[in-house]
Amino acid sequence: MPITNRESDARLAVAAAQAGAAVVRDMYGEPSARFEKGAGDFATAADLAAEKAVLDVLRGARPDDAVTGEESGRTGAADAERRWLVDPLCGTLNYAVRTMLVAVNVALRTGAGTTVAAAADPFNDEVFWTDGEHARVRRGGADEVLVPSAGSRLVDVNLDPPFPNAPDFRAARLLTDPAFGEHFRPRVVSTTLAVAWVAAGRRAAYVTDGRPYDSVHFAAGIALCEAAGCVVTALHGQPLGTGADGLIVAADRRTHTTLLELVRSQVPAER
Repeated sequence: MPITNRESDARLAVAAAQAGAAVVRDMYGEPSARFEKGAGDFATAADLAAEKAVLDVLRGARPDDAVTGEESGRTGAADAERRWLVDPLCGTLNYAVRTMLVAVNVALRTGAGTTVAAAADPFNDEVFWTDGEHARVRRGGADEVLVPSAGSRLVDVNLDPPFPNAPDFRAARLLTDPAFGEHFRPRVVSTTLAVAWVAAGRRAAYVTDGRPYDSVHFAAGIALCEAAGCVVTALHGQPLGTGADGLIVAADRRTHTTLLELVRSQVPAER
């Protein structure tokens, strides 16, 4: 059976994410200068080297595709039909302080949608990936279908800025809501690897403020969750990319509904 373009793109996304993950793993623990990017954000030598490894794979196979890299910015035609979104080291601060909670994210936007994606965990030798129709995790050369589950009751909440929905919504306030504690147990790992964990059934949900639509940080995880059958919306339940920003990814409709109610409860009644 011939390999379709989407299958080929999916294999490329996995290979690129694995190349970046190998660099991240090999450079772990090395002394590294911080390259300040403003607003408290920074990159390390590992960010730069991992992005180069990812881009080398992508450009070697798809030289005509456009790319947006976390560190190198946008290249290729501004209106390109095909654009790769690359976050070479999601969890830079974790990595810089020798915490092994990071991801290498690679996603392909074709037109208005993400068609394939891969999120690699360098330290567990896992790659979560999707061809846009199915979601799987590859470990030890074998693929396993991702099955979302809310059974853990663990919800990751991102506390990093920006906070465009403040003061009506603050992620930190969600954690202190007694109703949240009645339903869920909070986790804060500060990497979008946690989004892939929702697709894998390791988290019940993920919540963040900010602007995740078409983002190098979130595109891969969102595509994985959508392919796995998770419920994925913006912070107030609307489709991503419309209205207010933010993100709720939930393993099932019941979990999503509960989180949506908790978010809405923060908005003053007079509104």
